[in-house]
Amino acid sequence: MNWIEDFIDYLRYERNYSRRTAEDYQADLEAFRRFYEEIDKDLSWAEMPTDIVRQWVVEMMDKGNAATSVRRRLSSLRSFYKFLLRRKLVSRDPVHNMPGPKVEKRLPSYVRETEMDRLFDGDFFGDGYQGCRDRMILLTFYSTGIRLSELVGLDDKDVDLDQMQLKVTGKRNKQRIIPYGDEFGDSLRSYLGERNAFTAQNTAGDKALFLDERSGRRMTPAKVRTIVKKYLSMVTTQQRNSPHVLRHTFATAMLNHNADLQSVKELLGHESLSTTEIYTHTTFEQLKEMYNQAHPRAKTKGGNYGNQNSGNSL
Repeated sequence: MNWIEDFIDYLRYERNYSRRTAEDYQADLEAFRRFYEEIDKDLSWAEMPTDIVRQWVVEMMDKGNAATSVRRRLSSLRSFYKFLLRRKLVSRDPVHNMPGPKVEKRLPSYVRETEMDRLFDGDFFGDGYQGCRDRMILLTFYSTGIRLSELVGLDDKDVDLDQMQLKVTGKRNKQRIIPYGDEFGDSLRSYLGERNAFTAQNTAGDKALFLDERSGRRMTPAKVRTIVKKYLSMVTTQQRNSPHVLRHTFATAMLNHNADLQSVKELLGHESLSTTEIYTHTTFEQLKEMYNQAHPRAKTKGGNYGNQNSGNSL
């Protein structure tokens, strides 16, 4: 009996994980199996010493793996053992209470509001279906904060023009409703007009909201990434210009305009509020920057922050 295959089937068909996610779990578990078999071929999942798991973590770090990658693989192993314990295939969990390597928190990248205004108010998008579609893709990311996979998966039936809302299918097939405003609604109607004119001459008959201009079928994630990078590069000099950056940009803009954290959590489809809280750090950093630019006493004439006589104590 192959316990890894049983676990992957459980993830796919009972937990509704995507094929790609399940394959990532499988790769992590196979990597650990190869590791412990090189140490001792007589070792088994049921009699795994905690020290072997600890050695695996140390080896991965010594090889230069990022702490985030090591923590993910350790998490895969932890989930696997929880599954084995529930099925009573093992009697103990060697990963229990084992901490992963510390990860340095990195603030999410986002595009400034002025740069996004310049993008949508400027003349960056061409005429016709392709230009209208590209603008609508960027506006959808910025106005709703949805993930790349969620945007690519949108169908016509997910759009409610009367109620001004989108039905989005997120991770693990969980659905949520996202409202949108007047500007987005007007742009969406214009886009659908262009799109319907395009599909009238196209026989693909795909029900996807966003269609490839060549095949007439649902757009691929790679194509959408290319489009986003192309247009963001026109208005910002930052290195990261991906759909996920626009998700960060949406969350940051909402909080900067006084949205409460719980509402942003629901809009983003986060399971935990702690996941959303990282954006409060982003907005605080922006607040500090605005303060330093605006307050007359934020900087001294020499360009140093604070009191020049910092050596004098009270």
